[in-house]
Amino acid sequence: MAKILSIKKLKKNKSMAKTLVTGGAGFIGSNLVDALIERGDEVIIIDNLTTGKKENINPKANFKELDLRNLESIEPYFKGVDYVFHQAALARVQPSIEDPIKYNDNNVNTTLNVLVAARNAKVKKVVYASSSSVYGDQEKMPLTEDIVATPISPYALQKYIGEEYCCLFSYVYKLPTICLRYFNVYGPRMARAGAYASVVSIFGQQRKKGK
Repeated sequence: MAKILSIKKLKKNKSMAKTLVTGGAGFIGSNLVDALIERGDEVIIIDNLTTGKKENINPKANFKELDLRNLESIEPYFKGVDYVFHQAALARVQPSIEDPIKYNDNNVNTTLNVLVAARNAKVKKVVYASSSSVYGDQEKMPLTEDIVATPISPYALQKYIGEEYCCLFSYVYKLPTICLRYFNVYGPRMARAGAYASVVSIFGQQRKKGK
């Protein structure tokens, strides 16, 4: 089970880096933005507020309400950026099963646009937020990186495609990328109800009810 990284564990920058965070108004993204600003980064947020919230946005960040599906609109903000954290996505398995086209447009096409913009801007590194769902149903535990991914939902497949795009851009275009497979992340600002509530939040609510 993963927990939001404490800002105390992020080393202070000796020289300020310029960092762009997609989905910076969301749960994980906004906590990441806070940590980056705390350590001295100049941060740009790109978020269309589909699931993100304005109240999550750090006032010290440069916020741009833009849609990642539009490459031309986002590309100018990648210029001069050192690092990109691609957190933006439509999450959850069941909604992706109900509307795979919408999810593919928001999860695969946006990732490709971010990688293209980062490549063109000569960004130093892209960190991509993937998901543990790419593993599918596995009998072997604990899960390790060398286990073959077997996605069993549109969302899981889209996240895996994003990983493959990152690998491709590293190999073909020499763009350094890192893919992180998040498990059950919890912490401040996580959704506590609705379609985007995490399993940790649901367990907590059930516990309060004595169930």
